[in-house]
Amino acid sequence: MTQYTVEFVNTDETITVSDKQTILRACLDAGIAQEYSCRVGMCLACSAEVLEGEVTQPAAHALTDEERESYALTCMARPQSDLKLDRGSYPPSIETDAATDGPTVDSTTADDD
Repeated sequence: MTQYTVEFVNTDETITVSDKQTILRACLDAGIAQEYSCRVGMCLACSAEVLEGEVTQPAAHALTDEERESYALTCMARPQSDLKLDRGSYPPSIETDAATDGPTVDSTTADDD
């Protein structure tokens, strides 16, 4: 088992995370207040921008392929090197989702009264 250093740049917090452990689990074990919700890679609450280093996160379904290169979902991400993360930095797709005016309705499934 390999150990890596994960530094959170805006909080000056640093933890050690094994390559078999998620970053979120290591944060919680260390008493670091990492935001999260679903814990299954879908909600984006635990997002962090990867400033340096690499992670593996095959089940990070909420990220696009392009976003996976620059962002980590800490509930899914496991370090593959030492990391510098900007916690609470969200991928562009969350900005696009927030810009819509509520849920969209598929007219093929909506009830016509």
